[in-house]
Amino acid sequence: MTRVFIATLGTETNTSSPIPTGLRMFEDTMLFYGNATQHPAYYFSAPLHVWRKRAELRGWEVMEGLCAYAEPGGLVPAATNLYLRNRLLADLAAAKPLDAVLLNLHGAMIAEDEEDCEGALLEEVRRLVGSDVIIGVEIDLHCHLTPRMLANCDIAIAYKEYPHIDPPERAGELFDLVARTLAGEIRPVMAMCDCHMIAAGMRTTVEPMAGFVRYMKAMEQEPDVLSVSFIHGFNHADVEHVGAKTLVVANDAYALAERKAQALAEEIFSIREAVVPSYRPVEKAIDMALAEQGGLTVLADSADNPGIGGAGDSTFLLKALIARGVNNAAIGLIWDPVAVRLCEDAGEGARLRLRIGGKCGPDSGSPVDVVADVKAIRRDHKQTFGETSNNVGTATWVRLETGQDVVLSSVRVQTYHPDAFEGMGLHLLEKDVVVVKSSVHFLAGFAPIADRVVFVDSPGTAPADVLLRTYSKRTTSFWPRDKIEWHDRSLSRCEVGGRLKHDA
Repeated sequence: MTRVFIATLGTETNTSSPIPTGLRMFEDTMLFYGNATQHPAYYFSAPLHVWRKRAELRGWEVMEGLCAYAEPGGLVPAATNLYLRNRLLADLAAAKPLDAVLLNLHGAMIAEDEEDCEGALLEEVRRLVGSDVIIGVEIDLHCHLTPRMLANCDIAIAYKEYPHIDPPERAGELFDLVARTLAGEIRPVMAMCDCHMIAAGMRTTVEPMAGFVRYMKAMEQEPDVLSVSFIHGFNHADVEHVGAKTLVVANDAYALAERKAQALAEEIFSIREAVVPSYRPVEKAIDMALAEQGGLTVLADSADNPGIGGAGDSTFLLKALIARGVNNAAIGLIWDPVAVRLCEDAGEGARLRLRIGGKCGPDSGSPVDVVADVKAIRRDHKQTFGETSNNVGTATWVRLETGQDVVLSSVRVQTYHPDAFEGMGLHLLEKDVVVVKSSVHFLAGFAPIADRVVFVDSPGTAPADVLLRTYSKRTTSFWPRDKIEWHDRSLSRCEVGGRLKHDA
């Protein structure tokens, strides 16, 4: 009988974030010890559900290990990284002998003592299982794909969509390729090409990125091209391998994989100016919202997005709404467990003096002192993302004396969906403006109800402009910092991975 091991470990590390990504952060977000598939699918556990279902339909035996994911923050403490890695490896060792290993990793996890957490983990996995076991990896497109990662797995596949609506689909694709490899139908090899660009916010819901995704999918229909990924990269980390890359998996044809990876890299580089969204300063964003007559304007507070390491408690936009008298407005989710606790103690219907936000340092701004009515309290509150339900912790809806509605959460998480508000009884279609602590993922839920969306260049831990960051560890050139001409063919050198790498 075919035996397969499945597990998850991930977070997305913002090296400028002041928030340590310790074990409590994993516990708050998602931490299961071998039984994630016995619970409803969360955003980062959904691939395990796909793999178990498909494996059991084939009559395979499934061994399930650790499933751990933390909302993005700062560096993972060395002790936390060691504990989680050793737990996953112990689960793996106990599951042997194996035919295949399927891992859901983020690809941008950085610990105090390890810049390439996924590369280090995969190296240990390969050492444990040997060269004959197939290792398949699903990664977030906002990863730092490294040669070390590539050298220690057989197949790597990244999400194609941003917002990330397709992790279950990519999980199914990875499973099928692993199954075909085990059956001897294919012999996967991989090639990765550096695009020499660092960019943020490349949304695949709009052109030209929507067309670029179609281009990737069309390439996958060509003979012996098994999978095509575009790694957007995570620009909020100062690491050696930061930046965009292309990845092509081919059937026993490294030259083909390399050629396609190079063509894909050249294509995305050619449209680089058009794929980055425009961001508006706070006051200009509010001007744009006030200029509209009717309908709902969504303001994306991108720099304070917990999904890219922001604290989720900045007050810059809230202060601006109050100062400008924008009363028919809602804002959330603001991470403030202290304020949530005070509201819980006061109870629904209470009026109290409250200090909101501004607790995590200069990038959060100063706290806002208000008089607020507690409109609703929801314990174990959830919000939707794709087909998954995700934890918000205890949430409270307060209405400020100045008129604004604020949703506070005890768990630090970005705003994915209108039900983060609507589930509290706060009806967004009655509002003129809603501010969301998110960069792009909110679009999957909010675009259908929004009349307009404005991306705000607010202060915060994760500024949109990559030139505001220092990349001291990357040793090669990149746009937009450097002037680059793609016809310099030295730019398109590829790294190799997959079975050829192991056989070599």
